[in-house]
Amino acid sequence: MKILDRKIALTLLLALVAPILAACGGGGGTAQQPVRETVVVTAEPVRETVVVRETVVAEAPTAAPAAAFTTPHPILSDVRVRQAIAYCTNRPELIQSVYSYLTPEQQQALLMDTNLPKTHWAAASEADGIVVYPFDPEKGKALLDEAGWKLAEGQSVRAKDGVPLSLEFTTTNAQFRITWATVLEKQLLDNCGIQIIRKHAPASWWFGSASGLRRRDFELGAFAWVGEADPGGRTLYACDQIPLPDNNWNGQNYMGWCNETASKAITAANNTLNREERIKNYKAFQVEFTKDMVSLPLFQRLEAYAWNKALKGLKPDPTEYITANAYEWERTDNGDTIILGFTQEPASMFTLVESAAVQRQAAQLLEGVLTTQYSYDFQPVLQDGLSTIESGKAKNEVVEVKEGDKVWDATGAAVELKPGVEIINSDGETIKYESGTVKMNQLTVTYDLIKGIKWSDGEPLKKADLELSVKIACDPDSGNVSLTFCESHDNLNGVTFNSDTSYTIKFLPGVQWPIYYTAPYGGYPSHVTVSDGRKLADVPAKEWATLPEVAEIPLGYGPYILKEWKKGEFMKFEANPNFVLGAPKVKNVIIQFYADTNAAVAALLTGEVDILEKATLGAGPEVETVLKAAAEGKIEARTDASPTWEHMDMNLFVR
Repeated sequence: MKILDRKIALTLLLALVAPILAACGGGGGTAQQPVRETVVVTAEPVRETVVVRETVVAEAPTAAPAAAFTTPHPILSDVRVRQAIAYCTNRPELIQSVYSYLTPEQQQALLMDTNLPKTHWAAASEADGIVVYPFDPEKGKALLDEAGWKLAEGQSVRAKDGVPLSLEFTTTNAQFRITWATVLEKQLLDNCGIQIIRKHAPASWWFGSASGLRRRDFELGAFAWVGEADPGGRTLYACDQIPLPDNNWNGQNYMGWCNETASKAITAANNTLNREERIKNYKAFQVEFTKDMVSLPLFQRLEAYAWNKALKGLKPDPTEYITANAYEWERTDNGDTIILGFTQEPASMFTLVESAAVQRQAAQLLEGVLTTQYSYDFQPVLQDGLSTIESGKAKNEVVEVKEGDKVWDATGAAVELKPGVEIINSDGETIKYESGTVKMNQLTVTYDLIKGIKWSDGEPLKKADLELSVKIACDPDSGNVSLTFCESHDNLNGVTFNSDTSYTIKFLPGVQWPIYYTAPYGGYPSHVTVSDGRKLADVPAKEWATLPEVAEIPLGYGPYILKEWKKGEFMKFEANPNFVLGAPKVKNVIIQFYADTNAAVAALLTGEVDILEKATLGAGPEVETVLKAAAEGKIEARTDASPTWEHMDMNLFVR
């Protein structure tokens, strides 16, 4: 029903890894090798990944000395040691340990040099001055020697002043990380005499609100972020985002890294809407990030797709769903149906309250997409061009605000301006408001949808449909999981509806959404009559989640019409003859539900299913099965570097 493309609710995702305990032993003369052992904690359930948004979360302080984390780490505060760890890590071998079935070329494609994938529009390269860290143990050993960490004859662990080069390493008890961390432990010891002690702890501790990562309780800590089209990054790397007891542990700069050049660059990149300026600042940041080596990018995770050889027009992509261009799909064998296999089923088709990957893909069939998000960037589809400042559809003006005005504060909340409120002024500086007037940026954007959009029943899209969309999305009673965007434009107060296909949003002073140019709202069919005779537009928002016309068989203006949903079995879609971009070539699309990935793969290999996408196929042993079948010519298959990337942070300070 509603076109929702604020997919940057793609969210950053922490993949789980856990802490390691190391005790430094020491003595006079030759360092004695400490007796240590890997600890695997299994007291709580293992979760492979948890979703963590890149936002600052205020939490109650715990009892800790005010001077905590002001003492440089005795080992990791030396950049030579950090760089040596990078050179002594054979990242291709780590990849091989978990993705042994990939070709060397496919494994190589999973390597990263910075905090951004190599294909990202803001990624820097060696030509931009970044430092790269190929596997080079000789260079690593030379750096350690220079830093005073020597390997005594007959010893396996380096030492300095009688203290062994031994570090705690933290990661979760998920088997995936146990596998590659075991290889890492051996690499660092055998190649360079660096000892790491692994403690594989539950994710509930590692990502707890008052433990593990949030309290910087690690020396080396491994986890994963999920990249997005917009690089963000300020809360992860800026100097003012270091969690400490005296700031209520706010921020996600868990390394405690403060490089003024990098901090200014990442802040500037997030305080301008000019892409060229953003690229320049992001590249400047990446130069410092790689030079200081405070966080080692290990590898991007794998994702895979497999499909029937008779299909044409599919566009598998790491940052977009396979269904985004379903209206372009074809069959070369004269078939009229394409079947997708999923191991999940939507709880509801009401997009505001359901965000599972299978629901999003079913919604793309039904609702279409305003914009796609291929290759870490955006492309307009039902939106009539991106609403960029350069296109003339947006403007970012400097305005004066005073006490009592509603503004967007530095934490990303709509507030009344009064003394003590922190805001970001028009120069990109975070200041505390005192009195009088202050200048802030105010963004105004006009979003146009393409002409001729019709609902699948033939009714044209109308202004009332756009109004209903914003009204429901911004009503707390609708169940919308996040009202932040609505609050950034003062809900309906900040929206002007210009025509049946156009609206303008005037954001609060201080709002600077990086992807401001993608249309956030489509429409709801205000003309639809629900089962009790009321018009959909007259139904209170609190009732929408339970309406069959919203949650089960909604009306849309995408390429397909949802005709039948047999819970637990399938969803059947038929081509929409009124689709604005033309009726799809394939008459029917069916989403078939399976108990597990094994059953879905078996159905693909027998021809019962035509497509398995990344959320269904995952990256487990089933991927090896489909790749083997593809090599034998039975199906088509493809692997991609996922936006999810494993990395190892280095804590520069001790408690």
